[in-house]
Amino acid sequence: MPVVTMSGTIASGAREIGRAAASLLGTDYVDQQLLVDAARRLGVPLEVMAEHDERCSSFGERLSSILRGFLERSAAGGDPLTGAGGLEVLLGRTYADMALEREEPEISDSLYMKTMTAIIRELGDRGDIVVLGRGSQMILRDLPGALHVLSLAPQELRIERLAAREGMSVEEATQRVHDSDKARGAFHRKFWKVDVSDPSLYDITLETSRLSYEVGAELVAGAVRSSVGPG
Repeated sequence: MPVVTMSGTIASGAREIGRAAASLLGTDYVDQQLLVDAARRLGVPLEVMAEHDERCSSFGERLSSILRGFLERSAAGGDPLTGAGGLEVLLGRTYADMALEREEPEISDSLYMKTMTAIIRELGDRGDIVVLGRGSQMILRDLPGALHVLSLAPQELRIERLAAREGMSVEEATQRVHDSDKARGAFHRKFWKVDVSDPSLYDITLETSRLSYEVGAELVAGAVRSSVGPG
């Protein structure tokens, strides 16, 4: 039941390596967008979802079950989440949103962290998952057997990759990289008082200017297989 957390600066390859590693390991992969999509579809009957997503009967159903369970517990505990719509808004918050200091946030920091921690811990406890970002390396840091991976690349290369990937100018990509790095660092300092790039937080650090995403994924998969042993 492998569990991998993938962390990394924007356009460093964390997303691509995470997806590829999940494919090699035969596990599920989840990132912020998949969580938001799952919350958005909570009110849609599973049969309808199946027409558009062949995997909904496996991971989609599993993720929906986790989110529904959280909403039920949240309602019972009096947390101010208004069903799937409120959960979708909460899960869609960016690092920049969370790093802001606001006296009266629309959704409290404590509720955000309670929600993300509950969801990611449940995913980790169930196993067979690669989780991208959202502080997963901190939330699951005490989970036995979890592998925590950091992906890095020089800023110039990340700007080049982002501009190509998003079809934006170099100037726009430069600003996006700067803003993303700043918000990501502030998010981790605010909630865990750590430097998100501290290598001691991770088991493996991949520098993707020297390694292809495919090789990075193979290294992650190999590390997981070595740690769990044969069979």
